[in-house]
Amino acid sequence: MFRKVLVANRGEIAVRVVRACEELNVGTVAVYSDADKNSGHVRHADEAYNVGPARAADSYLDHDAVIEAARKADADAIHPGYGFLAENASFARNVEEAEGITWIGPSSDAMESLGEKTKARKIMAEADVPIVPGTTDPVTEPEEITDFADEHGYPVAIKAEGGGGGRGMKVVEAESEVEAQLESARREGEAYFDNDSVYLERYLENPRHIEVQIVADEHGNVRHLGERDCSLQRRHQKVIEEGPSPALTDELREKIGEAARRGVAAADYTNAGTVEFLVEEDLDRDGLLDPDANFYFLEVNTRIQVEHCVTEEITGLDIVKRQIRVAAGEELDFAQDDVEIDGHAMEFRINAENAAKDFQPATGGKLTTYDPPGGLGVRLDDALRQGDELVTDYDSMIAKLIVWGEDREECIERSLRALREYEIEGITTIIPFHRLMLSDERFVEGTHTTKYLDEELDRSRIEQAQDQWGPADGAATAADDEEVVEREFTVEVNGKRFEVELEERGAPAIPTGQGASASGSSGPQHRSAADEPDDAAAAAAGDGESVTAEMQGTILSIEVAEGDEVSPGDVVVVLEAMKMENDIVASAGGTVSEIPISEGESVDMGDTLVVLE
Repeated sequence: MFRKVLVANRGEIAVRVVRACEELNVGTVAVYSDADKNSGHVRHADEAYNVGPARAADSYLDHDAVIEAARKADADAIHPGYGFLAENASFARNVEEAEGITWIGPSSDAMESLGEKTKARKIMAEADVPIVPGTTDPVTEPEEITDFADEHGYPVAIKAEGGGGGRGMKVVEAESEVEAQLESARREGEAYFDNDSVYLERYLENPRHIEVQIVADEHGNVRHLGERDCSLQRRHQKVIEEGPSPALTDELREKIGEAARRGVAAADYTNAGTVEFLVEEDLDRDGLLDPDANFYFLEVNTRIQVEHCVTEEITGLDIVKRQIRVAAGEELDFAQDDVEIDGHAMEFRINAENAAKDFQPATGGKLTTYDPPGGLGVRLDDALRQGDELVTDYDSMIAKLIVWGEDREECIERSLRALREYEIEGITTIIPFHRLMLSDERFVEGTHTTKYLDEELDRSRIEQAQDQWGPADGAATAADDEEVVEREFTVEVNGKRFEVELEERGAPAIPTGQGASASGSSGPQHRSAADEPDDAAAAAAGDGESVTAEMQGTILSIEVAEGDEVSPGDVVVVLEAMKMENDIVASAGGTVSEIPISEGESVDMGDTLVVLE
C-alpha cells in the first residue's frame, strides 16, 4: 500500500479521496491555486502545496507543477479525482514515467485508446458492443458533415475527441449551421481538452442515458457494479442521477452490463471507469423499456465520476478505496456474482446557480448559513463550512446530496425531507429546482428522457419553485455585519503551506500591500478589475461605451478587432461560464476602440471586454 497520496484536484472530490486514503492509513497531500488557498480540501489533507494562480491552466492543469508538488511532499502516488487532469493521457504518462510515483487510474495507453472517442468506438465495435452510427475517424471539413447528414439526416452531433459531459459537443440542426458549429466544437475541444479533433454521430432525439460502473484489476478481473440513470439533464449536463434505472427491465439491464464488461476487457482497461450508453426510447405501459430496445455505446469515462456515490450506496462497495488498492497491485476482493443491488439511491448536484434564471451561476457570495441535512440514508459529499467564501473560478457545484431508500418511492420521500432540511444562506442554489423535480409527475414516474428539461418542462414552474423555496430577497447577498477580524496568516516555504489563524473582535483590518493580503497570505495574489483603483478602471474603459462581462468566466474567442464597425446585436466575445459558451453581444453600434482582454483570460462579472466609440 502507498505511504502518501497527492490528490490532483479540489473541492468535494478531493475531500472524498482524502477520506478514503485516511481509512487505508495513507497520508494525504492537497494542491491548491491562489483562488483556493482557503478552500475545504486544503483543510482536510495532511499537507498542502500551492501550484499556481487561479486560472486552471496555470495551476491545476500544470503537469509539471502538480508532479513537482508530489516530489516535494515525497508522495508515492497521485489520484486525479475527476475533471482537470483526470482523463489526460499525457499527464498519466508523465506520472507513470516519474520515478517513485504511481498513477491511480487506468494506464495512459488505455486512457488514450478509450478517452479519444473515435478510437473507443473502434474498440467497442470490435468487441461487439453496439455503437451509434457515426465516423470512426476525425472530421475537419464542413463538407464531411453535410455528406454525413445526407446519409443519416439531421440533426448531427459534432463531438470533441477528448470531450465528455456535454463539453465540446454541438448539435447541427440544418446545413446553415454546419460551419459555425464545427468551429465552436473544435474551439471548445482545444480550450478544455487541448485537442481540437472532432467526430460525428447520428444525434438521438429522445434517449435514456444509462451508464455502467466498472472496476478492473491488473489480474484480468473485470466487474460491473450495476447501472445509473442520468437522463435528467440540462444541455447535456447531468442534474440528478439515480440507480438502478427505473426504466430498465432485468433482461435489458443484464445486456447493457455485460456489453460494458466486454468492451472494457477488450481495451485491456484497469482501475475504475464508467461505460455510458444511450437507449432509444420505447416504453411499454408499465413505463419500462422494451427488453429488445436499441442501446448504443456513447463513451467511456476513464476516471471516477461525480455520481459514483450512487453506486456506492446501492452496492455497499467503496469504489475510491478499490481504485487505490488496484493501483497498488491488489486483486479485486469480490466476484461478479457477489455484486448485489440493495435499494435505490439518488444524487443531487447542489450547484450555486439560479435555476429560475436559466441556471445562471453565482458570481460570488459567502455561506452565512450552511446546515446540511442528516439522518438515515442521507450522505453529503462537500468541502465547505459555514463562513466560507464561494470560489467562482471553477465549477458551480458546491456539494452533492446522496440519498438511499429501500425502494425508489422511499428514496424520493427521504430526498424531499433532506432537501427541506438543507439550509444554505448567502448564495443561491438549485435546491428549489430539486424539490420541484421530486414532485414532478414525469420524473416520479421515471418516464423522463434527456430532452425533458430542455424541451418539455414548463419554465414557469421553475420560477415558482424558486419563489417558494429559494432565499428571500437579499438573503443570498446579505453582508455579514459582525465586526470580527479573522487574521489567517498563510506562509509558503518552497511551495508548502503553513497556517496561523487569529480571530479578533473590534480590531482594525490588516492593511493590504506588498507582501500582505487581506487574509495575510504572502503568496501571489489574483487580482480582478474590481481590485483596481477607480481611475484605472475608467482608463481601461476609455471614453466610449463598454461591453462588459455578464458573469465570471473565461474568454474563449474575441470576434472583433480594433477598428471594426459593430452593429447592435453583433457578437463581440464568446465567454465560457460553467461549461457553456455564451455570446456577448453589443447593445449599441459603434467602432471598436479598445479590447482590454485576451483569449484564455479569466474575467469577472462587470469587467470591460470591448470599448465602442
